[in-house]
Amino acid sequence: MRKHIFDAWIMFKRCFLISLRNPEALLMATITPFFLMLLFGTVFGSIADVGNLNYIDFIVPGIIMQSFGTASQHTAMNVSSDMAKGITDHFRSISISKSAVLIGHTGAGVVRNVISAAVIIATAFLLGFRPQGGFTSWLLIAGFLVLVSITISLLAVLCGIISKTPEGSSGLMFPLFILPFISSGFVPTEAMPSGIKIFAEVQPMTPMIDSVRALMLDLPLGNSLWIALIWCLGLSLVSFFAAIQVYTHKSAQ
Repeated sequence: MRKHIFDAWIMFKRCFLISLRNPEALLMATITPFFLMLLFGTVFGSIADVGNLNYIDFIVPGIIMQSFGTASQHTAMNVSSDMAKGITDHFRSISISKSAVLIGHTGAGVVRNVISAAVIIATAFLLGFRPQGGFTSWLLIAGFLVLVSITISLLAVLCGIISKTPEGSSGLMFPLFILPFISSGFVPTEAMPSGIKIFAEVQPMTPMIDSVRALMLDLPLGNSLWIALIWCLGLSLVSFFAAIQVYTHKSAQ
């Protein structure tokens, strides 16, 4: 058990250092979420109808989820690049556990996503974001966003393993960039056409966004948080064990 933890820590440090040396990854984690928040908060805020809520307050959770999906493309590409270059074969030859390799990439992805979320929230405050949630609510938000980030990063690891090229792995992650648009992230689902509304209400991004928004603005949570937790746990378990199986199969070839 101690060896697995040590291996995972070593792999996390390696993947995190790669991110620090990659200007594109740093740009995606900092500048891109800043401009997303600035764009949606200033350009679309004057034309969107979100009832009695301030549009800046309304869209912060959706921008965070979208930035998670975008930044996680680098996780997928890094995993795919390691597979294509034979680096994972080298890890196997020096007896590093399979799970440690995947956990290292996942952990680095979580750190990038946390940085993105911090940039978005800071930018939102500059644009007039005024959350109503208390200290306990923000603790729940932080824990929940880390869980969502783990889920998305594990999906990115799986996409990186099954893809034949880094570019292809980035393409597999593209739906995570689109899903926040077809959710409650930028407009209420009640304002959508019936077919799109049904999809928006059943896909995982909507309960995740609704949960964060309710905690930030001190709104009724309903059952959105429980639904979001089920989605996160289910997707995380499926992604992790599927990634282990595919990684083991490719390493044995």
